[in-house]
Amino acid sequence: MDWLSRLFEMMPVRGRLDLRCAYGVPWRIEQGPGEANEIPYHAVLAGSAILENPAGGRPLLLKTGDILLLPGNPRHVMHDGSGAVPLKARNRAALNFTISENPGADERLDLLCGHFAIAPPHDRLLRNYLPPVLIVNAGAHAGQRGTAGQLAGLVALMRGETADDQLGGRAMLNALTTAMFALVLRLASETDAAPRGLLALAGHSRLAPAVAALFSAPARAWTLPALARLCNMSRATLARQFQEKLGCSPSDLLTDIRMSLAANQLRTSSVSTGAVGEAVGYQSEAAFQRAFKSHMGVTPAQWRKTTREPAGLADLKLARPEEISTNEKA
Repeated sequence: MDWLSRLFEMMPVRGRLDLRCAYGVPWRIEQGPGEANEIPYHAVLAGSAILENPAGGRPLLLKTGDILLLPGNPRHVMHDGSGAVPLKARNRAALNFTISENPGADERLDLLCGHFAIAPPHDRLLRNYLPPVLIVNAGAHAGQRGTAGQLAGLVALMRGETADDQLGGRAMLNALTTAMFALVLRLASETDAAPRGLLALAGHSRLAPAVAALFSAPARAWTLPALARLCNMSRATLARQFQEKLGCSPSDLLTDIRMSLAANQLRTSSVSTGAVGEAVGYQSEAAFQRAFKSHMGVTPAQWRKTTREPAGLADLKLARPEEISTNEKA
């Protein structure tokens, strides 16, 4: 199994489409932050938008075909760039989603807005290893082969579902949104300038064997020399590359993977704490207890007690479309 599939197996993602926005200039959107476990997204179907960069720095231009993820789940502002007082936006319910629109006629924006829900503690791990702002573009690749073409085709399906709004549309849109998350990460990892984090690490051909090994066999007692041999490089080079690309060491990544797997097992099974620790690579229950408490802030028993009741992501509270504020001065 490849590392990205393994990642999604460890931390299931549930996607949801909240709004389809149809705005004419002037317009402005203010959203976030959402629920603690959410990553918001925006997909530009037509037109353009200015994002006031929540990570700081210059505003970012979003154009047709751009898909924006905000793993840090910040409050964020998007607008048309005119500086004019925005027209009042109104929401109306469709069968399977909500449409937000204003009366503007010029320079129309067509935008899908939604979010991805990730169960804790996996939301924290993803935020640590993804950039605060992630943008990919698939607009010029419709009908082509490869990840960009697949992503363009998927967004086209979402556009069609929101246009037709047929029976079963909500299930279709949420399933397509979930798949979009994987394709966005895959496409970002394939670019020449993959953002710092897991995407840059996995997209680095020489480091990919080490990433795959850590995800596929986390219970193994991996050492820096063993990982370096897989990558045909020295220990010093491997350690430096991990630090430059990911911002931490291979052992830090391994611990995060182990703790994510352990948290899942403690929440969903009744096996002993010692057995869970052994399954994720700890030779003694005491060592596992110390590592888990240090990483999670609670003991394994406390984690099991507080997370045992929810059956999974289906029970997470998802933001309702009417709770998402769009811009609103008349």
